Amino acid sequence: MTLQDNLRKAEAWLARFREQGVQNHIGGNAVPAVDGSTFESISPVDLKPLAQVAHGKAADIDRAAKAAKAAFPAWAAMDGDARKKLLHRVADAIVARAEEIAFIECMDTGQALKFMSKAALRGAENFRFFADRAPEARDGRALRGPGQFNFTTRVPIGPVGIITPWNTPFMLSTWKIAPALAAGCTIVHKPAEFSPLTASLLLEIAEEAGLPKGVWNLVNGLGETAGKALTEHPDIKAIGFVGESRTGSMIMAQGAPTLKRVHFELGGKNPVIVFADADLERAADAAVFMIYSLNGERCTSSSRLLVEESIYDKFVEMVAEKAKRIPIGHPLDPNTVIGPLVHPVHEKKVVSYFDIAREEGATIVTGGEKIVDGEFGKGCYVRPTLFANARNDMRIAREEIFGPVLTAIPFKDEAEALALSNDVQYGLAGYLWTSDLTRALRFTDGLDAGMIWVNSENVRHLPTPFGGVKNSGIGRDGGDWSFDFYMETKNIALATGRHSITKLGG
Repeated sequence: MTLQDNLRKAEAWLARFREQGVQNHIGGNAVPAVDGSTFESISPVDLKPLAQVAHGKAADIDRAAKAAKAAFPAWAAMDGDARKKLLHRVADAIVARAEEIAFIECMDTGQALKFMSKAALRGAENFRFFADRAPEARDGRALRGPGQFNFTTRVPIGPVGIITPWNTPFMLSTWKIAPALAAGCTIVHKPAEFSPLTASLLLEIAEEAGLPKGVWNLVNGLGETAGKALTEHPDIKAIGFVGESRTGSMIMAQGAPTLKRVHFELGGKNPVIVFADADLERAADAAVFMIYSLNGERCTSSSRLLVEESIYDKFVEMVAEKAKRIPIGHPLDPNTVIGPLVHPVHEKKVVSYFDIAREEGATIVTGGEKIVDGEFGKGCYVRPTLFANARNDMRIAREEIFGPVLTAIPFKDEAEALALSNDVQYGLAGYLWTSDLTRALRFTDGLDAGMIWVNSENVRHLPTPFGGVKNSGIGRDGGDWSFDFYMETKNIALATGRHSITKLGG
């Protein structure tokens, strides 16, 4: 399909949003904000309006939380096998509308179709993975003690709040929501205001697949109003959040008075460490993929490139040449790899680091500029950028830029590589390239990161734990780790004989 063919399809699917706007969804019904207010969602492709979106606030969150609370007993009591079948129907429906989801996501976020064509299918996989585990979600362990038999069981924690980010919002919403539903929780979802369209589409799909009304509620709005009200609401028992570290800190404080459980997937300044004995061509391809795919707007991007001194110049040149050849264009063009950044506000942040790099004395090997003319018009387009001759104390090496921007730093030996890797506030992911197995074992043991890939880019395996350390998050998603968050564990102790009971007062 050509870009023009894809644009025609996208416009047909977007017409409903342009005409009807995006409503909140509470208790099974699409509803405007209580006060009737809206905000405008724009496309980063051309900055033109996509939809008027219901601007939810505290009153809307209250209605949604009460709907989730009312729906919780019946949903929690549903047999795990029934929940499994229902969630598989949701997955089937996602697959059936995968192209529609992808096209809308491209226009809403600026992400290239090359990657978004797989995002909906990954979302369906998330639902299938946790659907298959729903029948065993309440299972526990048998623990014997002297004269005692213990067994554990798990029960859903209650209504939960899910706050998702603007980067790949559809897939990340399914990653949080599917395990919550499989565990038996009900939901109030607040999507990011920069990219709200596919959240309403996902909820529509779920209810058409048979999800009971009120189990899943959606309130659009801003973090300082709707988000704050959700994290403070007494009926919400836990908050699952993906976003910035600073926002995570605020959510923790807001939830403290009601003792909310929190799960945070936060920022990252993830290193890719390349030793001279690595397969350099594969390492370069992986480094380029992990920073320039998805426009660099991903928490696990390898945004710091640490390279052994003896190969530093050669490797930086390899990466630069690959970066220069990356196609930039309209996200619905099948050839595009890098599309526009999500929003002018975010674009301004990313572009500001180009001047910061110059001021700090780094070399801009390639990129370092916004594209302001030609076929891209007014969209939020930025060239893939590589900074070299950088130090780890520079802002470009320490702060999360969250765009197609890579900072290259040389190291002398293994000890310095590890010190540089760990000398940031973040600890989400790390990527190590070496042919020395014993070094890989030593290095990964000392690396401050929740997830580490050796001689590989980020290849996800759903049963494994996903999450970070330090300012990159609290808790883990994936496999049984998700159920640990969305469920409470109970222990039941049965006496197996007549043991001696201490008598008091007689």
